[in-house]
Amino acid sequence: MTLSHNTASGVASDTHPNVANAQIAAPRRLWIWRFLIFILPLLVIAGAVAAFVGMGALKPTPEEKEDVIKAIPVLTALAVQEDVTLKVNIQGEVQPRTEISLVPQINGLITYMSPKFIEGGRFNKGDLLVRIEPTEFELRVTQARANVAQAETVVSREKSESAIARQDWNELGRAGEPTPLTLREPQMAEAQAQLASAKAQLAEAELTLARTSLYAPFTGRVAVRHVDRGEFISVGTKLGQIYATDMMDVRLPMTNEELKRAGMSLGFEANRTTPGIPVTLSADVAGISSEWQGRIVRTDSRFDSQTRVLYAYAEVQDPFGAGSSEGVPLAPGIFVNAAIEGQKLANSLVIPRAALRGNDTVYVADNETLQIKTVTVVSSDRDHAILSGGLNIGDQVITSPIRGVADGMKIAVVTASAIETETSAAASISAKGDE
Repeated sequence: MTLSHNTASGVASDTHPNVANAQIAAPRRLWIWRFLIFILPLLVIAGAVAAFVGMGALKPTPEEKEDVIKAIPVLTALAVQEDVTLKVNIQGEVQPRTEISLVPQINGLITYMSPKFIEGGRFNKGDLLVRIEPTEFELRVTQARANVAQAETVVSREKSESAIARQDWNELGRAGEPTPLTLREPQMAEAQAQLASAKAQLAEAELTLARTSLYAPFTGRVAVRHVDRGEFISVGTKLGQIYATDMMDVRLPMTNEELKRAGMSLGFEANRTTPGIPVTLSADVAGISSEWQGRIVRTDSRFDSQTRVLYAYAEVQDPFGAGSSEGVPLAPGIFVNAAIEGQKLANSLVIPRAALRGNDTVYVADNETLQIKTVTVVSSDRDHAILSGGLNIGDQVITSPIRGVADGMKIAVVTASAIETETSAAASISAKGDE
């Protein structure tokens, strides 16, 4: 028992140093692996950076070049002095000067309807358009004539009896004048009153009979027809709408500025000393461009409270005849453009409208540099701008669009043909690239 114990103790005593050494060596190997895993990549990266820096240092230094400011190509036009006539371009709708509703003044059955009385129909002044059954009214005229004849007989009888009464008075030798009653003057007055009443009734019956026929009060055309033959109508029934073709009006809305340019004012009215202002009306009718000549003859007496415009009225005479445009009439409802000839300005400075930037700015080309100038605009339209100050005659105004404008920027004046050539060349290169 004692021997075994000692042997075991001896073995244990001999192996203890090796275990201790193994325990010490293991952490050292761990630290070595950690060093290799983390430090080695850093060394590789540092080496790559050092190599890149070294290669950059060996690269030749590029030559420095000065930035060259490229001039912007522009199109220009000259500011010229001309005598100009201001024009006002507005729009309006054509409406007839005279347009009425055809309305009967009696009740009755329509027995006749003119073939001209139809939508779009033409008629002349005095043409019969509609007739109402006249038989009843003819009978009334006959009766009224009989009453007149009867009243005339009574008047004749009273005159005869009055004359006989005066003759009897004289034959009897009575002194003084006979009394009115003796001479039957009251009966005479009553008979004459009855005759006047009978004649008035006859005139009324004839007037009513005449109203059975409705005649055209003017030369014109039918806009709308509401009834037809065989229909019973009453007083006030609208039979249709007709208008005269001798004159057409165009109602034109004008602002204060447009009134100024046209030389008109509130309450303008043409007369012998102040003729109307010429105006050219144009419209596209059935694919045909047509023009009519007219004159502005008056304006409204007040401004419209909603739109703040003043309406002017242009008239065109005989728009379906001599005033038509190569056979195209100026009919109601056409929406027309009106070009009004306004004030005449002598020695005005004129530039293309494209040269005006905003309301009062113009770019001027001066010694290959751009100058921004403020101008005073009198009037402008789609093509031109009329100035009263800010430029000199002969100044080169820039008409082409420019981005990033600055006063004094460098520009190059070119012609339109040069720009077209460059554009064509660029388009050709693009087309070849696409192929």
